[in-house]
Amino acid sequence: MAQILIVDDDAQLRQSFGRILEADGHEVRAAASGEAGVEEVTRLAPDLVVMDVRMPGITGIEAMQRMRAISLNLPIIIMTAYGGTETAIEATKLGAFDYILKPFDIPDILRLIGQGLEAGRLARARVAIQESGDGETAPEGPVADVLVGNSRPMQEVFKAIGKAAPTEALVLVRGESGTGKELVARALWQHSGRAEKPFVVINCVAIPDTLLEAELFGYEKGSFTGASSRRVGKIEQASRGTVFLDEIGDMPMSVQAKILRLLQEKQVERLGGREPINVDVRILAATNRDLEAAVAEGRFREDLYYRLKVVTVSLPPLREREGDVPLLAAHFLARLAREMDMQNPGLTAEALAILVGHSWPGNVRELANTLQKALIFSRGCPIGPEEMRQAIGRGGIRNHPQPSATSQGAGSQPVSDPSVAEETLRHFIHAALMDEAGDGAYEHVLDTVARSVIAEALEMTGGNRTRAARLLGLSRPTLIAKIEKYGLKLTTQVQ
Repeated sequence: MAQILIVDDDAQLRQSFGRILEADGHEVRAAASGEAGVEEVTRLAPDLVVMDVRMPGITGIEAMQRMRAISLNLPIIIMTAYGGTETAIEATKLGAFDYILKPFDIPDILRLIGQGLEAGRLARARVAIQESGDGETAPEGPVADVLVGNSRPMQEVFKAIGKAAPTEALVLVRGESGTGKELVARALWQHSGRAEKPFVVINCVAIPDTLLEAELFGYEKGSFTGASSRRVGKIEQASRGTVFLDEIGDMPMSVQAKILRLLQEKQVERLGGREPINVDVRILAATNRDLEAAVAEGRFREDLYYRLKVVTVSLPPLREREGDVPLLAAHFLARLAREMDMQNPGLTAEALAILVGHSWPGNVRELANTLQKALIFSRGCPIGPEEMRQAIGRGGIRNHPQPSATSQGAGSQPVSDPSVAEETLRHFIHAALMDEAGDGAYEHVLDTVARSVIAEALEMTGGNRTRAARLLGLSRPTLIAKIEKYGLKLTTQVQ
């Protein structure tokens, strides 16, 4: 749950929009003027502000500048009518997270709010580097993530961060999925001279190829169907800050050419624009792809490859970090227990041996998710081998533990054994395939399963999207996008 401040002189909008945000699990505060909004920011320290531009007294732009003087990393989303587009663009250059035009669709504003909250969290939460996994050592300020490890490969990573962070050099972070590439990028930003400026994360896989160029560089009014106004791209929005291009190895060739121009000339050009725009940003990038093979196969530009590889930080997979699994397990158990408001039950020696012996194809991310499941299964008792095996799963299917005879009371229902669960899943997939045999069947099955999993997570969390996203291991913006995709969404418009 986040605390969101709505600043608008329209009482009906404040009330209706507030109800929607509260239904989405947030705590909402409201202010009817820019001056009142500034006072609320001083008093409440909200996680995010959604604010109109035109109000009695000071404008939304003036209010935003005062709010940012109070809280530099406060994400502020500007609302404006179509005629105020240029003002909204100016607001983004002055530090607004983004802007949205009225009237807007609820899924659009919820997605934008999710992105803003995540950006605010990343900006406020320091990435700690520690060699122990006790979860106690932390830098000043809020800490959400920690790079843990005393193995030789991780010590080399820490040294590389220390050397590269103070420079303006482009850094390429390489490693398998789940090794912590975004953590390294954030540590590079937080220890750089641009730490007080924006940090913009762009996942090149999560955004469709047809939209990625517009998202990065923006567009001019009329540049394509649906471009009803000028739009500033994420790179412009990150003025004097840092842009992290995650999974750059999956970037389309057409966009690679524009990124190369950005690196060489420090300029971008909006879609439909004729004039280059000078930008001052530092680029960090990450990939889990074999870029050398991609260059050889013609899927990645050779000139961009050589620009990217000047400074490279290579993250080792967990299977090559001898001795780090116990440290990571101790850290994640301490952190997850705090987040879930539980006592840390600890691990038995047998459970720890299972962790150490597992290959961890999903790396650190898989380890964290496994320990979260084990905490749920343990019910406050020390995590033993049975809970750990259930958390890791058998054949890729996770199962809740079979209740013991002493724990089964009225209303408790035994859970089917793994073979039954696998057979049920097989029939489910078979039925989904029969629904749409032929072209598109693969995507249809994936969508069918994903929709059911998300619906179940929402049911388990009482519709709380933040908790559901954490349960699924997704970011909140990604979950909101999938809720919209699968029709689990609000469709009302706010004027």
